[in-house]
Amino acid sequence: MTIDVYLDRLPLVAILRGVTPDEVLPIGHALVDAGFAIIEVPLNSPDPIVSIRRLQDTFGTTCLIGAGTVMTVQQVDAVAAAGGRLIVMPHSDPDIVRAAKAAGLLCLPGVATPTEGFAALANGADGLKLFPAEQFGPAIVKAWRAVFPKECHLMPVGGVTPDNLAQYVAAGADGFGLGSALYKRGGTAAETGVQARAFVEAWRRVKA
Repeated sequence: MTIDVYLDRLPLVAILRGVTPDEVLPIGHALVDAGFAIIEVPLNSPDPIVSIRRLQDTFGTTCLIGAGTVMTVQQVDAVAAAGGRLIVMPHSDPDIVRAAKAAGLLCLPGVATPTEGFAALANGADGLKLFPAEQFGPAIVKAWRAVFPKECHLMPVGGVTPDNLAQYVAAGADGFGLGSALYKRGGTAAETGVQARAFVEAWRRVKA
């Protein structure tokens, strides 16, 4: 399993922070209908393992489903047991990266310096979550792109919108994690669908 299969379809990760198990499937359908191929439920959401299992059962044959805000090796095990196949972290704890890879999962650790980024890749990371993107800006992404391997996925997360996405792509970003600009806690499937389509259209304009 490689992450490229999903990123090649659409390199946008939907971050559903705060979603509940009762809400997650309608929202998942709205995202998939818009073209999303990767969905993440942060573990500080209500009953996140239940939501991950429901998403995996419904969309797992065609989409990459996983967890965000993963903080412990035990949480990696719980996500794997629920069928999740992606581990996303706000940091780059090497034990968690290695545990994810040992379990056969894909992993996108959060990094804030090149030192963290190269260490994460050495531990088996499948790409790098540049977090928070507001701290970096496109200029930093451009500087990182000059030194990281071409095949390394650089994915800013935090503060990315349909309006500024193109600036990051021009600097060398090749994917994004999308949080509150896509889904806000309590948001409806219809609202999320509108935002999802706006992001997809912005990405397609950039790549046209």
